[in-house]
Amino acid sequence: MKIFLYISAAICGYIIAGMNPAITLSKSVYKKDIRECGSGNPGFTNFKRTFGNKWAWWVLVFDLSKSAVSVGLFAWLLSRQGVDFQFAAAYTGIFCMLGHAFPLQYKFKGGKGFLVCLSTIFIIDWRVGLIATCVMSILLLTTKYMSVSTTVAMLLCPILLIPFGTALPVILMSTTCVVFMAIRHKENFIRLIQGKEAKFSFRSKKD
Repeated sequence: MKIFLYISAAICGYIIAGMNPAITLSKSVYKKDIRECGSGNPGFTNFKRTFGNKWAWWVLVFDLSKSAVSVGLFAWLLSRQGVDFQFAAAYTGIFCMLGHAFPLQYKFKGGKGFLVCLSTIFIIDWRVGLIATCVMSILLLTTKYMSVSTTVAMLLCPILLIPFGTALPVILMSTTCVVFMAIRHKENFIRLIQGKEAKFSFRSKKD
């Protein structure tokens, strides 16, 4: 049963996290492919800049929810089989990250994974997730750069897990997810160095 749940967590986590609301809504509502607009990233920030706030917040909510449900469900199921809850959450989170970034249903072209990473951290330890959200919010309000705010906040998470007594395997898997997400933002940092990175605004001219 335990092996079956491990396999199910990997497959379901990958498939569910691969569902991309930014791509779905851009095609169904605006008759465009978000991957061909703006920065080309099928995520909340690019969707918001391209189409405005009207549907963007639904993208954010769904991206957070899809992985939170997958990670939370399989962490609970595996924990009932004697597996450490945090370990199971981190394990499922890795496959959610892969599904979101390289979705089979969208020809392996997906998002960068911040919201998936954040929701996984929340399931692993809500205290670390809350601290990361606060750090990200402060940086976003001061720097206005979403890429900097999200990456710095997520890079702090593995470090923050240590004083809360998190097991080493969980910290290592969380580090893998965070580093993977940071690497996915490399183009943003290149644009930042070149002075071409767009700043984030809660308002939108398209609203």
